Amino acid sequence: MDFDFALVLVALTFLAALGWVYDRVMLSANRRQRIAVAAAQAAENGTSLSDDTLDGLNKENALIDTARSLFPVLFIVLILRSFLVEPFQIPSGSMLPTLKIGDFILVNKWEYGFRLPVLGTKVIPMNDPQRGDVVVFKYPKQPAINYIKRVVGLPGDRIKYFNKVLYVNDKPQPQKVLAQLPPGKPVRALIEEQLGPVTHEMYRDLTPPRIAAEWVVPEGHYFMVGDNRDNSNDSRYWGFVPDELLVGKAFAVWMHWNTFFSVPDFGDARMIK
Repeated sequence: MDFDFALVLVALTFLAALGWVYDRVMLSANRRQRIAVAAAQAAENGTSLSDDTLDGLNKENALIDTARSLFPVLFIVLILRSFLVEPFQIPSGSMLPTLKIGDFILVNKWEYGFRLPVLGTKVIPMNDPQRGDVVVFKYPKQPAINYIKRVVGLPGDRIKYFNKVLYVNDKPQPQKVLAQLPPGKPVRALIEEQLGPVTHEMYRDLTPPRIAAEWVVPEGHYFMVGDNRDNSNDSRYWGFVPDELLVGKAFAVWMHWNTFFSVPDFGDARMIK
């Protein structure tokens, strides 16, 4: 999806702030001046301003009033989304069985450093991605699109993919077959993979290998692979992910909503591993 929500949110927050400042600096002073003039004229006539008259003189421009009211809300959302936690929806099956199509996930935005919204510039370094982390990042070939994959290779690692087994620095990452699915006429295997310190489940089709290659991860880059190993468009096909394109670490599923006309399911909430 090419829609840049971060850019829209920043623009709306800026416009709302501009309206709030304009109201405080210019319009509120004009309203006070109108009330003072009207009060002086009423005093000369020996009367006072009615509540309705005061309300009319103090009435704010509807557009400016909306902007002023929205600014605190937009500002809080911008801070939370840009620096703390951002929600995403899983659009594809490339991370099955870990993440299903329609899962709504939460992403920790500060795990890998605080970054400026839209620009993505890291202003406060924090932790580095670790092998096995599930990470949201901007697709290197089209940065307007967000991808989610698992970190396999760290800077300097030698990664090899041979016979559907990952090798990290010449060491095969252990795999254990848990099941063949569906029973009776299996087309894929459910595998438990040990990837560094992380144990997770993955799918592997019962088809001949389609790719065998070896890579060395350059400094400042990461090698990302999907858990649905034979059905994932990832670093094996288009290369490495630079650090500046990292968005954050996915840490929880909080809702599953398969289609717009289905009922949201909160019963599948879980931590991501």
